[in-house]
Amino acid sequence: MTKEEYQAAIHYWEEKDAISVKLEPAKLRSMVEAYIQANNTCALATGTGDYVRCTPIEYSWHDNCFWMFSEGGKKFIGLQENPYVCLAIYNRYEGFGKLHGMQVMGLAELVEPFSEAYNAHAAWKNISLEVLSKLPSPMHLIRIRPTRIECLFSDFKQLGCSPRQTLLLENEN
Repeated sequence: MTKEEYQAAIHYWEEKDAISVKLEPAKLRSMVEAYIQANNTCALATGTGDYVRCTPIEYSWHDNCFWMFSEGGKKFIGLQENPYVCLAIYNRYEGFGKLHGMQVMGLAELVEPFSEAYNAHAAWKNISLEVLSKLPSPMHLIRIRPTRIECLFSDFKQLGCSPRQTLLLENEN
């Protein structure tokens, strides 16, 4: 590909989105949150320099954040150096008329074990603090504050809108 062809590919959706019919923000947010709540597993991408890792991981959604308990792993290479992450939630592909998926860009932080936020999330998940305190190594808690959610839902077409919608959350965090 030439540099110009790369640039055209990079900006393809920006140009389409600029002229697309948008869903009313409150309705979009409601549909986004319903989809997030209806699922519990994502692909979490972390990275730094020339290292990138994409990890399937269970999440919870509350307080406008994604929460993930993790024993550890290579995803922490990126998290140590770079708080910017992307996660994807999606359904199995069954044709263009049934698309459901989203990409979430956001900022990750590690929640201090047994801090107020850590304990509150453990309670939300019905995980005993006693059990967590007896583990041989700490259970890490990752909190991701989303800043941008890009959705591709075929359902949006039935509402007279583009199937691709973007929810910006940057001012909320």
